[in-house]
This record gives sequence, C-alpha cells and structure tokens, in this order.
Amino acid sequence: MMGKEQRVIAILGAGGTLGAAISRQLAGESLAGLVLSDISAASLEATIDGMPDNGASIETAVADVSDFQQVEAVVERALERFGHLDVLVSNAGVLSPNGRIHNLTVEDWERAFRVNIMGPVNAIRAAVPAMRQQKSGSIILTASVAGLTAWSHASPYCVTKAAVIHLAKVAAVEYARDGIRVNCVCPGTFMSAMHADLPPAAIDAIAAKHPLGLGSPADLVGAYSYLASDASRWTTGSAIVVDGGYAAP
Repeated sequence: MMGKEQRVIAILGAGGTLGAAISRQLAGESLAGLVLSDISAASLEATIDGMPDNGASIETAVADVSDFQQVEAVVERALERFGHLDVLVSNAGVLSPNGRIHNLTVEDWERAFRVNIMGPVNAIRAAVPAMRQQKSGSIILTASVAGLTAWSHASPYCVTKAAVIHLAKVAAVEYARDGIRVNCVCPGTFMSAMHADLPPAAIDAIAAKHPLGLGSPADLVGAYSYLASDASRWTTGSAIVVDGGYAAP
C-alpha cells in the first residue's frame, strides 16, 4: 500500500450516517485524494458540507452499487483523477422490512441481495484489476453484527450481512498473493436517522441488548481507519466486531 500521505480512497455509500462519518474520519487523515459516492446526490452534498478542510482533493460520483458499471465508473474516476486506488470502502446497504420469513416477498429478498451482497461483489470486481496491477490495496466491506446473530423479523438483512462476512473471507484468500487485503467491519446498533421515529421504550430495549449501550458512528470509524492504513498490513479475512458487546453473550 502507498504511504499514508499518498493514499487514494474511494467510499461507496458515503451519504448515510455511517458513510459520512467514515468519509470525514478518513478525510481528516493525510490523503492524496478521496472519491465519495452514494445513490443520493443530496446525501453526498451533506457529507461534503461536513468535511474537514485539510487540502485533500475530493471527487464525488452518484452511483447505484447494485449496478456494476456504475461502481466501475467510481473506481475509474479515482484512477483517472489520482492515478491509483489504495483503499475501497463498500458501505452501501439497505435494511429489510420488518416481518417473519413467510410474510416477506421475493422483492424484499431480491432488494437485499442486490444492494447488500451484489454491492460488495461489484466493489471487489471493480477494484481488484487496478489493485492487482499495483500489487497492493485494502478493500473494506461493511457487514453487521446481524450477520453474526439472529434478528427476528429481519431475515433478508441478517442473511445478506452474513454473506458479506464470508465474502470478505473468500476474497481475502483469493487475492492475498496479489497484495490485496479484504476485511469487513460488523457494527452493532448506533443512533441514526432510521431511529428518529422510534418511541423511547423501543430505543431503551435496543440499548439494553448492548452491554456498553448504544454506540455512535464515532465509535465505529476507528475500525475503518485501521483497515485503511498500513497498521493492518497483516490483517485480512477478518470481521472486526464493533458492537458495544451485543454479540458477546
């Protein structure tokens, strides 16, 4: 991997609560360039508004991660603008509807697969050619503690996030000899816009399942920073769990 001050990082799903926090964390480190992508142009603008001003060059691109050509275009943007790509963060994801398996539709499952599985697959497919050529790179996938535990009424989300964890392991084995590391982060529940309409009792019930209480995006970004840096040069195929103890019992 390039030295820290020379790194070029692309982030898919940069417009959500966690994506914005990851983007700002990595932008606060010395970089040559950052390419931020999201399916929502408005969300990207909000992320950009909160970025630290440290002189790093920032590019943006609207992309749907379920479409390989759009993901490939994000990688090409990085290569055309900066000449290389050292880190790709695949962070886009969708929740599944609340319902038991027999009440969920084919479309509920297909949407989860298109975004939560094919998004990371497309990210790997797009990044690997350039990273193989330079014989270095770090690919970071966002999984979830839901991929390690069973959440009732959320089967598409749990199943697809479990697949992301195993995808990271398989890709790590396949590309290790090319100098490419592939890992994932498994967040627990953190406060975001999706919790805004929940009653206090529901929030308290979720918090009670986390021995350290609910987290925030700030509690998660350190894992991404580590995996994006040379400090993790001997880490691949790992699922780093940052969940306030949710999966411990």
